[in-house]
Amino acid sequence: MTKMIFVNLPVKDLAASTRFYAALGCEKNEQFSDESASSMVWSDTITLQLLQDDYYSTFTSKKIADAKETSEVLIALTRDSRDDVNTTVEAGAAAGGTADTRAPLDMGFMFNRVVEDPDGHVLEFVWMDMAAAGDLSEEAPDHSAQ
Repeated sequence: MTKMIFVNLPVKDLAASTRFYAALGCEKNEQFSDESASSMVWSDTITLQLLQDDYYSTFTSKKIADAKETSEVLIALTRDSRDDVNTTVEAGAAAGGTADTRAPLDMGFMFNRVVEDPDGHVLEFVWMDMAAAGDLSEEAPDHSAQ
């Protein structure tokens, strides 16, 4: 069996979140979607499960984080080019997200922009030229001040 990842995200407005992720390029898998959840397929191996807060809470006894106030995860998804990164982030902003909540990161071999979904979950869209990356063992830059 191919290894896959299913990222479960709590959402307040399932319809708005479904529209947002569709605008990013996800396809809704109706087989695993209903009035409480939208299964949004990013690739053959990555699916974002959007779960209404009350449904999400049936999977955990922990309090659901308010992603607009607390960083709970940074989801990085690759794109095929810098233009694809820009197009995806702009599509997310037009569909109810917030673009560039952190300054874009351009390291030459890597380009990264951020868009937050309507609930505040952070999505990083990344293009990377691995051949040009060279030795990445040097100390990574501090992005917290950006």
